[in-house]
Amino acid sequence: MSATPLTDAEISQALASLPGWRSEGSALRAKYTIGRNALPGFYSSVAAAEDAANHHARIDILYGTIGFELNTHDVGGAITHRDTDLAGRIHELAEEHGATPADRKD
Repeated sequence: MSATPLTDAEISQALASLPGWRSEGSALRAKYTIGRNALPGFYSSVAAAEDAANHHARIDILYGTIGFELNTHDVGGAITHRDTDLAGRIHELAEEHGATPADRKD
């Protein structure tokens, strides 16, 4: 898939179906709350999805939470369909593993 930066309208449209995800600067971000015992399986599933997409998130794990940041380096760090597609897959996996979007803004 060719990586082309999305417009603000395209980003807003994609975010409408991605609970907990937001656009900040030139990245999509989300943070999920998840039990410690479920976290390793969720992380492993996300890693497999990233490898399958050949696109990888920056991931931040803190006690009971896991955060994601996505943008596409090949187009200068802009948001592309690669990011919205992976965000959608991460959200599906979050639901499968019992993770819920956190309302954290940082």
